[in-house]
Amino acid sequence: MYNALVCCRAGMGSSMLLKIKVDQVIKEKGYPIKTEHGNLDSLVGFKGDLVITMDDLTAELSGKVPYALGIRNIVNKEEINEKLEEFLKTKE
Repeated sequence: MYNALVCCRAGMGSSMLLKIKVDQVIKEKGYPIKTEHGNLDSLVGFKGDLVITMDDLTAELSGKVPYALGIRNIVNKEEINEKLEEFLKTKE
């Protein structure tokens, strides 16, 4: 089971919506990923495998987290699925 943090700068609205969509994709596909929700401050002490956030934040996270997954359209489940598959392929 992989642990993922779904976050944005404030952790108020967009990342919560993103978490809901990510959880829907995970459930539909049966991916071994467990998510939690937070903001960028939640990265302090985060020991998980994956950070899922908005695409514009991924460059800031490069080198600071094990794997940063950036989503352009947070309601596009197809994009979310493609990015999760890319992550899972790195673990094979």
